[in-house]
Amino acid sequence: MFSTAFSLALLPILAAASPQQYGYGPPASNPTTQAAAVAPSAPASTSGQINIDVGAGGNFVFSPANVTASNGTLVTFFFPGGAIPHSVTQGDFANPCQPLSAQSGGSSGFDSGLQSTGVQWTLNVTNDQIPIYFFCKSPTHCGLGMVGSINAPSTGNTFDAWQAAAVKVGASEQTLQDNGPVTGGVGAIATATPAATASGSSSSGSGSSGSGGSSGAMRVSVSSALSAIFGLAVAMIFVA
Repeated sequence: MFSTAFSLALLPILAAASPQQYGYGPPASNPTTQAAAVAPSAPASTSGQINIDVGAGGNFVFSPANVTASNGTLVTFFFPGGAIPHSVTQGDFANPCQPLSAQSGGSSGFDSGLQSTGVQWTLNVTNDQIPIYFFCKSPTHCGLGMVGSINAPSTGNTFDAWQAAAVKVGASEQTLQDNGPVTGGVGAIATATPAATASGSSSSGSGSSGSGGSSGAMRVSVSSALSAIFGLAVAMIFVA
């Protein structure tokens, strides 16, 4: 009788030592599992802030490709990252798929440089009275129609005309050398190079999850210990 009672008393202790093995408790979690990195994606635009996806949906497009922005508006481009790099390079309507060069001692066009990681890049509109044309300088992309515009007119040098001119260049598009990001610009300026998105919120969420897991484990341990004490008490009654 003592042997049987002692065995019964040990059951709660064994369950506490390995709850999954004996059919108790939630499934064991894998502490090394981490969420996959997510490339930044453009949120909805707001007043004074326009957001544009670069290579949206894996296609050679900017989305939206044609926007209207007043002075002081920030236009942020979200790069997807991956094997295919993209750029936001200011272009010349009269010379599609070519960077806007400095004229008469003025400023040259902005250029994000080719980006193959998930980053953001922002322009500040400084002259909303002139159209701003841009394109992706990754080989063949501009000739496939990957262009965009800010404050393009509704007649004459429209966005559609700019895109049609780029597509007309097609396979004869010149391969451009990439020298990295270029700040400045005409009609809109970049004051910084592309930068990765901050991930504070993700880290915070992970920390909360870990804390909850520790509290749950403590509750299981306390409960198991109480069960063990109860079992020993029952065993002593049988012995007596």
